[in-house]
Amino acid sequence: MPFLRKLLMNEFPQDIFTEPQGYSVDTLSNLGPLTGMAGIWEGIRGMDVKPKAAGPKKQAYVERIELQPVDPQTNGPQLFYGLRYHTHITKPDQVKTYHDQVGYWLWEPATGNVIHTLTIPRGMITMACGKADAHAKQFELLAKEGDPSAGISSNPFLNYAFRTVEYRIQVTIHDDQSWSYEQDTVMKIKDHIELFHHVDTNTLRKIGEATPNPLAR
Repeated sequence: MPFLRKLLMNEFPQDIFTEPQGYSVDTLSNLGPLTGMAGIWEGIRGMDVKPKAAGPKKQAYVERIELQPVDPQTNGPQLFYGLRYHTHITKPDQVKTYHDQVGYWLWEPATGNVIHTLTIPRGMITMACGKADAHAKQFELLAKEGDPSAGISSNPFLNYAFRTVEYRIQVTIHDDQSWSYEQDTVMKIKDHIELFHHVDTNTLRKIGEATPNPLAR
């Protein structure tokens, strides 16, 4: 373990304060694998497999997600380009919100790290991490319970009744200017021995362009 910790620390620079110089302020041109996700999207054939007392239930859903570029973000020498997003989901032909979610998609060009943060108004936050080449058309991110860098935090009731132990999302960028995702939220449900895989899938098609980030305007 000490060797692994030393190896990980060697990935970071000795100077942790000096910010990078001369980087582009045009986020839309520097999103790497996230480029195909910028904009306003709609998916009308989403499918959710959720836990119910009688067993797994499939639920169709309609999704609108807006992903807008933010100005470049720095942590000392670290540099991120990213998208701020809001997802709003309803059941077909209904107005009532079925799912609401906000967060960021971030890409670090220097390392290829991709980060996905999510917050939902049921008292849960998650940060999933992975790696992708700048031109990647498919990538996968993972969060696990107890991971200090890519973890999951839920309110006391969810931890008691529907504890999330792992979250995984795979994104695929398609050649027809659409993109899709498959996500698996692995849950430990009270009084159930086997883990439950809460799976969501959808394909998004563009209905609006992204607005340039403030620095790039």
